[in-house]
Amino acid sequence: MKPLGVRSVKPRAPRAKPIDREGQEQAALMTEIRLKRPDVHELIYHVPNGGHRVKAVAAKLKAQGVKAGIPDLVLPMARGGYFGLYIEFKATVEPAPVSVSQRDCLRRLNEQGYLAIVCRGHFDAMEQLRAYLMLPATVAA
Repeated sequence: MKPLGVRSVKPRAPRAKPIDREGQEQAALMTEIRLKRPDVHELIYHVPNGGHRVKAVAAKLKAQGVKAGIPDLVLPMARGGYFGLYIEFKATVEPAPVSVSQRDCLRRLNEQGYLAIVCRGHFDAMEQLRAYLMLPATVAA
């Protein structure tokens, strides 16, 4: 018989930390851009909207303007009649699906004259970036 108030607790097997494949691939993309296209690297930036946060921090960031669905990368270089490029980046291995909020945001950005796309992995993103940069510069009238 167990003494009152004492519970037996089964030891849990330690969970493996999840691997951030998307983050790793996006970092590889940024390294390649830095090495091959320093002019682009100067302007392209990551919007850190994702990730798990403590509720208080998440609420603070939301109050400051963080919004669900905003694409991961932004390149404010106007090409081909577009005002700039937005990339929603997904990993090639175990890619997360494109959420409804992401799909809606991409649509709204495209409606406003940006090229907003989904790229599956580092190589796809680099090819899409190369194709975008080959377009003629958009000239403001």
